[in-house]
Amino acid sequence: MTFITSVSINHHKAPIEDIERARFRDADATLKRLKAAGASESMVLQTCNRVELYAVSEDSGLLKKFAAGEGMPPLEHACGDDALLHLLRLACGLDSMVIGEDQILGQLKSAYLISENSGCMGGILSTAVLGAIDAGRRARLETRINRGSVSIGSAAVELAESLLGDLKDKSILVVGAGEMGTLVANGLADKNLKGIYVANRTFEQAQRLAASLGGTAVRLDDICNHITTADVIICATAAPHLIITKKMVEARIRDRPLIIIDITNPRNVEETVSRVPGVVLYNIDGLRKINEANLERRRAEVAPVERIIQEELGRIKKAYNRQRADHVIGDLYLQADSLRLAELDRAVNRLSSHGGLNEAQKDILYEFSRSLTGKILAVPARRLRLAAERGDDEYIRTARVLFDLEEHDELPGHKA
Repeated sequence: MTFITSVSINHHKAPIEDIERARFRDADATLKRLKAAGASESMVLQTCNRVELYAVSEDSGLLKKFAAGEGMPPLEHACGDDALLHLLRLACGLDSMVIGEDQILGQLKSAYLISENSGCMGGILSTAVLGAIDAGRRARLETRINRGSVSIGSAAVELAESLLGDLKDKSILVVGAGEMGTLVANGLADKNLKGIYVANRTFEQAQRLAASLGGTAVRLDDICNHITTADVIICATAAPHLIITKKMVEARIRDRPLIIIDITNPRNVEETVSRVPGVVLYNIDGLRKINEANLERRRAEVAPVERIIQEELGRIKKAYNRQRADHVIGDLYLQADSLRLAELDRAVNRLSSHGGLNEAQKDILYEFSRSLTGKILAVPARRLRLAAERGDDEYIRTARVLFDLEEHDELPGHKA
């Protein structure tokens, strides 16, 4: 039996330190190690508040053993339907820190492409991931699950607003002009700020984002000069190293409090910054209360999304059943075609010994045999596909026995 499984460490049960420790520096290398460990298909999904592995294998415990061998912290494990449901809930935004956030769909697509480019994405995992992405699109089109604050970036803005009461006439420094930094900056656009400053490793990118908001671009190595004047600093880069250190903050003389919100993973702000008088530091863990408020606002939308998830789970399982039927049908056609060609060769040889055949006559015999075989197998093939969609495995087993086909199972097990 082939199983689709997943392991996950995320914001539900793990602090940011454990999620950071579980993070893989090189997803492509991780996929190669998973393949060597016995995974026929695999995918690595990493966001600011989760690290997840997905695999297809005949060993339902492969991922647990792999994670233990990698020295990862304790993980949540799911198999079969449970793994599919987790993936669907994730894509629909129900498992996110900010319920209904949209960024997870892009993150899933990126993880899918990395796996595909590494040669680790196959028919089973592809059916699950693409089905989950479709479910996520449906959830956002057919419900209001993503209404309001729908990203870690916008949640960071909400957190700053809740701490200060109002962002009017405040100076904000956004570090990072990528996807998350853009979400943060856009969330600040209508807050009547005194000033918004955007810093980025690529200065031209900071200029473009700042210009779109009427703000000021800052070179990354010049952010020390803005620590003195900023009321809030929000770090939202993809950098794998510290950008703001305790030494940098201590070096600046300030006459008012400073709030720093670090929504990166790995973290960009040194943890000891919080020891500097007048400085308050929040990271991903500090956004949990924003999530709780969002969940309360969106609770009415959860039930409709859950119905979509069940519908899409049914579609994925039907697709897997069709794949199983297609394997049997493919084997049946291969067997029939082999017999057809052998008997056709015999007939041509016998006719050749009685006066011979020209090429046109041989072509007619070839087309006749091919058409006859196809018409004989058409009805059984259709019946097998319909039975598979109904989940009637007896048809599949009977077909293999009747036609003496080799037994092989490519359908993921649905039992947890």
